[in-house]
Amino acid sequence: MNLTNPESIGLSSERLSRIRPVIQTFIDRRKIAGAITLVARHGKIAHLECIGQMDCEAARSMQPDTIFRIYSMTKPITSVALLMLVEQGRLLLTDPVSKYIPAFKDLKVYAGHAGTGMALVDMEREPTIFNLLTHTAGLGYGLFTDTPVEDLFRQSGLLAPLGKLSVPLDEMARRVAALPLANQPGARWRYSIATDLLGYLVGLIAGIPFDAFLAEKVFRPLGMIDTGFHVPADKVERFAACYTPAVPAAPGGVPLPPGATATAAGGIMLVDPPAASPYLQAGLPPSGGGGLLSTAADYLRFAQMLLNCGEVEGTRLLSRKTVALMTANHLPKELLPFKVGIEPVLGAGFGLGVSVRINAESGLLGSEGMYGWGGAAGTFVRIDPAEGMVILYMPQLLGGTELIAPVFQNLAYHAIID
Repeated sequence: MNLTNPESIGLSSERLSRIRPVIQTFIDRRKIAGAITLVARHGKIAHLECIGQMDCEAARSMQPDTIFRIYSMTKPITSVALLMLVEQGRLLLTDPVSKYIPAFKDLKVYAGHAGTGMALVDMEREPTIFNLLTHTAGLGYGLFTDTPVEDLFRQSGLLAPLGKLSVPLDEMARRVAALPLANQPGARWRYSIATDLLGYLVGLIAGIPFDAFLAEKVFRPLGMIDTGFHVPADKVERFAACYTPAVPAAPGGVPLPPGATATAAGGIMLVDPPAASPYLQAGLPPSGGGGLLSTAADYLRFAQMLLNCGEVEGTRLLSRKTVALMTANHLPKELLPFKVGIEPVLGAGFGLGVSVRINAESGLLGSEGMYGWGGAAGTFVRIDPAEGMVILYMPQLLGGTELIAPVFQNLAYHAIID
């Protein structure tokens, strides 16, 4: 990745230089092993730092081409794939999910407890493709503890340790359709397995496997050469280790392997060593909600495509109008602020697969209309049309509670000088 002079694109070199020592303090305190930070503006990279280690046990320093588990940063990519099919006239956002998965016509909705069991009622209306994209279908995930429906999702065995999808996509859709909704469709925002269902629908509607669709229609055209659902053998040395805080895990969250919740005096502990990771296995179920691996360079290509209204360097995936629809807030006031689990996301609405900043309530530097999402291992992207900026933060820490990404966002934005 080539760097440009920051001042030539309205950024301060001196202010960008403050990022590395701040991130280093988190590494020194053993909050993360390492990270990549990236700031691009007007299509040019002004800041790229590889800080700390990608694999502490192997003493490997973070590198520009390090491969990361991006978890839920997969969701915007899956959403783009679905919207590509909408542009082809293959479906409408208003289509009921039951048009493609008939069992969704008969879902029940959790309505509290009755005696020793769950009270279930009929749906007031069917969930639509739009509801899946906006996480308003009422589905669960198995990652939270705020409703018994989440317990049912955990018990369904859909997610294996490290958050990988454990069953083929058609079986996943069948199991989800057998579970009740946590609330009526459209009644609230609930982070869910909805985007995994979108991945299934992409493959079903396109007539080719979901992972093949992404490889042929998204990754290859954009030049995302290191993005996929597994790490090939010839790239294992570039694959980062994944860690978790060395304290007991809180209820819910991404499932961890046995032993990952052992108590320690602090710091981080290894939960997914690169040489023995399940991500080395080809042919595992491709999770549209959280299964991709990628690099900072690859994800920047994807983000730049969206920032450029659907096109990058002559390759167009979406129209300007589709990107505008994707990155608009679709949540009414009564559903705000939306919550990931029990945590409210202040100052943001939600579009089609991305959060969208609607005001400054978060207290962070940025612009109204900026959008993006993050992943369970701490990865984070923000795309800002008003400033022509993309910022990326790429660590590998599952279950971390340190607010590092917001600190990085402020540091990136305070470098604007034009």
